[in-house]
Amino acid sequence: MSDVVETIRSSSSGTLGRAHNAARGQRLVLDSSSRKQPDAFTNSEAFLAAVSSCGVTLIEMHAKETGVPLTHMDVTIEGVRSAAEPNRFSNVTMTFEIAGVTPAQAESLVETYRGR
Repeated sequence: MSDVVETIRSSSSGTLGRAHNAARGQRLVLDSSSRKQPDAFTNSEAFLAAVSSCGVTLIEMHAKETGVPLTHMDVTIEGVRSAAEPNRFSNVTMTFEIAGVTPAQAESLVETYRGR
């Protein structure tokens, strides 16, 4: 099996604290998490969004592959960064809301995500 290579190009935007990012013809503007009034998603928000959207897509696809009748899901992620160390998350929590399944099926789906 071949390795998967994913390439992102990030460039200066001309606005201090903002970067333009591109991959596969898609574009995304990200602001620094330290900007006083960000206009775009911040780097930290994009990181958290990547983690939570991974949870959504992985669980949805796994449910379909295994015949679990998931009808909808929401994942809420919250990251806490302390003022003393703003470059690190001191705590991250994720809450999964999964519809169309039993509590046991929901727990199994979340465990699948945690295990990958």
